[in-house]
Amino acid sequence: MGRRQIFNKWKRPWRVITGDKVYVRTGSEKTKTGVVTSVDRNRERVYVEGLNLKKKHVRRTEEHPGGIFLVPASIHYSNVSLIDPETGLPTRTSYRYLEDGTKVRVAQGSRASGAIIPSPPFQRKKERVTEVGPKCTA
Repeated sequence: MGRRQIFNKWKRPWRVITGDKVYVRTGSEKTKTGVVTSVDRNRERVYVEGLNLKKKHVRRTEEHPGGIFLVPASIHYSNVSLIDPETGLPTRTSYRYLEDGTKVRVAQGSRASGAIIPSPPFQRKKERVTEVGPKCTA
């Protein structure tokens, strides 16, 4: 028997996406800021550029010289918070709807300015193929 998939209807949506500037609240990289490079929603973790670097030992092969390399490790998403674009301080966020109906993230809290936190532009990992070729309808 395999694992049963559990649906949690009380699980809150994430407000941290790839390209956001975040502040690390706990851990060995506490009080540092960085940009989120990738998000792993299944494991509830984020990778921040230049932070939480771990050493990886790689064996020498014919193709690769080997050695010790620094590899980014993940941080739990609850240990990071978004940075307010106006004050530069870490803040909590909420979603609001503008007059035209678009959904935006807004900084909230005691030290927050209430400014809209812009979403970073979406970047695809692989470019889409836009070539139009012959279609087989047989």
